[in-house]
Amino acid sequence: MRRLFRSLFWFALIAIVTPVAIGTGLGYARGWPENWRSASWDSSGLLPEASSLPDAEVMILATRTGRWKSIFAEHMSIVLKEQGASEWVRYDVVGWGNPVRRNNYPADAYWYGNKPYVVYRLEGVEAAALIPKIAASVAAYPFAQRGSYTVWPGPNSNTFVAWVVRNTEGFAAELPPAAVGKDWLGNGLGFDRAPSGSGFRCRLRD
Repeated sequence: MRRLFRSLFWFALIAIVTPVAIGTGLGYARGWPENWRSASWDSSGLLPEASSLPDAEVMILATRTGRWKSIFAEHMSIVLKEQGASEWVRYDVVGWGNPVRRNNYPADAYWYGNKPYVVYRLEGVEAAALIPKIAASVAAYPFAQRGSYTVWPGPNSNTFVAWVVRNTEGFAAELPPAAVGKDWLGNGLGFDRAPSGSGFRCRLRD
């Protein structure tokens, strides 16, 4: 039994340390912008012009965060367009001023110079039905006050996206493990729907 526990311990340690070590090496190899001013926040070209897509679209984009945090964490944003719309709409949370932002950046913007990728996409009639529900959930986000942002454990940008997913009926997105802060539920005893919509969770919160 002791040998089994020892084997499990080393397996878990390797499973945790290996990706962190790889991420650290890749991060140092490609380098980081010196600060946010020198990083690119322009459109990455990931998304086509909204006018070229006639149907409604709902997406969640993930992008590596800045500097050393990019080893562990990604930044999530919600991007959508209504049927026939000529512009994308982007919702995300930042760590300064009023946290919740609408179109503060291009829909597919680089984040600290890192290119985004799509982790969830819904289109057509289902997306059109979901968009007003998402807008209502964004407006109801409870941690939208100036100064409420906390890098870790939350509420942060990923807390925001996860909260919108959980509180929007039909928004069955699952956020990646690197969405640090997605599981933060606030203070006290928490019980709610998992971000994927596939179950529930209960946890004691600080």
